[in-house]
Amino acid sequence: MIRRLQASRAAALAALLLSLTTGCQPAMSTQPDKPQGEATSSMFPLKFYKHSFDVFCYNTLRCHVIYDNRNLTPYKADERPSGPPPSPDYRERWGQAGFGGFRNFPPPAEVTWTSLDGTEHEARVDIGAIFKDQRVLYRAPDSEIPDKSWGDDPSIHLEINDRTINVYMRAYIVTKTEQIPGNPYSHHRTDTILAWTCTY
Repeated sequence: MIRRLQASRAAALAALLLSLTTGCQPAMSTQPDKPQGEATSSMFPLKFYKHSFDVFCYNTLRCHVIYDNRNLTPYKADERPSGPPPSPDYRERWGQAGFGGFRNFPPPAEVTWTSLDGTEHEARVDIGAIFKDQRVLYRAPDSEIPDKSWGDDPSIHLEINDRTINVYMRAYIVTKTEQIPGNPYSHHRTDTILAWTCTY
């Protein structure tokens, strides 16, 4: 009888954990999504050991984030509604993350927020598990990246948007050729790449 009760509790716990993680998934592998061509340096695969971090709240009634024992909540997002994203291409306007110098990896980010329907949520987003191999996300072929050009810390962006949390990486990748033909200042890419997403 006791064993049957323990088995029943274990099954219930497994079902609960499954329901909590439904909708959570890695969005892509950490490999570039274009043909790599011939790697020109032993610096590949590109890795990172420090990172910058930033938080964006959209479509929330309240939003609060702690990462590495630091309150990274956007200005007054824990006191008032955050509003919708400012433009369709808002993620491409994020730029470099505002908080730097994080060693890989602090404990999970602690997120508490209220979605637009008034539901209160809590989540722990494990950045270390998402980027466990410490590989940089980028879209340029390896053969397009000059030797010894990588040495920066990528930006990791945590976005809370209504009932969904997304984690993105944005890295400054130097390229051998112009990314905008005729623009000599465009020898780089800074793609914002989705690494993980979860809907609650």
